[in-house]
Amino acid sequence: MADMEVFRGAVCGWAAGGPGEAVGDLAVRLGVRTAVLLEGLSDLAAVEALAARRGRDLAAEGVCVVPMGGAMSVGRYAGLLGPPGLGLRLAGLCDEGEQRFYDRGWERARVPHRGFFVCVADLEDELIRALGTARVEEVVRDGGDLRAWQTFVRQPAHHRRSRQQQLRRFLGTKKGRKIRYGRLLVEALGPGQVPVPLDGLLASL
Repeated sequence: MADMEVFRGAVCGWAAGGPGEAVGDLAVRLGVRTAVLLEGLSDLAAVEALAARRGRDLAAEGVCVVPMGGAMSVGRYAGLLGPPGLGLRLAGLCDEGEQRFYDRGWERARVPHRGFFVCVADLEDELIRALGTARVEEVVRDGGDLRAWQTFVRQPAHHRRSRQQQLRRFLGTKKGRKIRYGRLLVEALGPGQVPVPLDGLLASL
């Protein structure tokens, strides 16, 4: 796992314009065969949590999950890691509003199969709909954020929003909260509740 984190860090540095000479050698040494391109850290937390629930060690399987820091970077990452670069198989997860970046990134990198999965709004929205708002509020309470949540919903700016919209907005109001609840919400899912895009992504790896 630690070695795969080193590889992930090297890839992110390479994509940011740093040296990439050692990345290919590291990929070979670790047996990396697939790169999963995600928009951000909350998606990474959710994917890793679901993999753990299903008893899978993605790093041991040669799968590196890469949070890119935004969908607009997907062309750069796909070019470096896909057919024009290291030749790894690519997979991914994106928001519906960002799908155009993935479409163009896959096309530019000459990836033969789409291989990425699209959330209707975003992954948080998918998880909230899968669990139901009452269960998500329980997770928020158990996560120690009940008082913050109660303060949030009393604010006039949020009164016209649905409960689902309020919860989705709440998860993004504090740095690190989306990452934390990316894991907690996945851990709260019951049998058959895993959102289709997330389930499809993991099944494809």
